[in-house]
Amino acid sequence: MVRLTREVRFSVDRDWAGHVEFTRPITNSWGGWPSAVGLVPYLQLRATVVGRPDPRTGYLCNISVLDDLLRRHAIPLVADELRAHGWRVSVEHVLQTIWQGVARECPPQAPLAALELRATPHLSYTIEREHPTMVLLSQQFEFSAAHRLHCPDLSDEENRRTFGKCNNPRGHGHNYLVEITVAGPPDPRTGAVLPLPRFEQIVKDQVVDRLDHKHLNDDTEEFRTVNPSVENIARVIWDLLVGQVAPARLHRVRVWETPKTWAEYAGA
Repeated sequence: MVRLTREVRFSVDRDWAGHVEFTRPITNSWGGWPSAVGLVPYLQLRATVVGRPDPRTGYLCNISVLDDLLRRHAIPLVADELRAHGWRVSVEHVLQTIWQGVARECPPQAPLAALELRATPHLSYTIEREHPTMVLLSQQFEFSAAHRLHCPDLSDEENRRTFGKCNNPRGHGHNYLVEITVAGPPDPRTGAVLPLPRFEQIVKDQVVDRLDHKHLNDDTEEFRTVNPSVENIARVIWDLLVGQVAPARLHRVRVWETPKTWAEYAGA
């Protein structure tokens, strides 16, 4: 089976639905279509379909079909929800509405497997076919810290050979990027999996305040006897957060040590 993902970018306001002519040329698909009028959200919607590619064309689904599907069904649905409920409508509710509208219109040979709505470059909401009543909420955070990679049971030469410059006795620093994903059914009253301000406060209290501007080896209990590799940092952050995000549940922790190196952990 093959998974194919297509992204559309768009900006809408509450009065948009029903007022854009779909035959009009798209002049700025990279920056957002329909073009923004006034100060309105810029959104990214990623649809993933799954199936077996056609043996002759190699296509699972022509991306023009996905583009048309998302533009004709998803964008008007977003505009309708904004017009009906205002700007405080929950993203979880909007995504569930889009899922219901798009899933039934997908080609039978390429059913919808996942739908991700990115509200900002650092905040996203996802529904997957296996659990259509659940929403994955992912938010990114940052902290800066120093560390030294060193194993006390290895000789100095073995440590230098294993960790190279990362074994510098005085340590070295990184600007870490951390993505925390929680999962759960949206609350019937608030529409949220976990209220975003509360989610952010939990991560700040449990993770950022503990690790930011610290020498991980010397200044934290969590890494006093644990080598602070990016793999272990992901595991430690999981342990700090698991059980703290109710009524949601912790789904995944992903940590970037550099833009080219990251690790993720989703429990034992």
